[in-house]
Amino acid sequence: QVQLVESGGGLVQAGGSLRLSCAASTRTFNDYTMGWFRQAPGKGREFVSAISRNGGSTIYADSVKGRFTISRDNAKNTVYLQMNSLKPEDTAVYRCAAGPWGSSGRNTNEYVYWGQGTQVTVSS
Repeated sequence: QVQLVESGGGLVQAGGSLRLSCAASTRTFNDYTMGWFRQAPGKGREFVSAISRNGGSTIYADSVKGRFTISRDNAKNTVYLQMNSLKPEDTAVYRCAAGPWGSSGRNTNEYVYWGQGTQVTVSS
């Protein structure tokens, strides 16, 4: 079993940046695809980004592509989400997740372990 703890959320103005971190408590971190999802009021859980086990492949939702960058440091059991050019519509609770199947990475049912979430609020 894997425990995931997000950090780095906060309040920023539109156009600003935040870097989210997700620390995993596992010795097999490199076995997992890591993803970021978010949920805003009135919306369902939305895929944001994912990264393959070795970090060689990354995918992004169209809404964040070009603004967000996902990365991982397997030596530190940590995945990051660098968020630049933030918009008010990025406001949401962001959760990281770990999945063992190495599928598309875009679907919530591909992930087994979830963090508690960190709030990102972007003001106009």
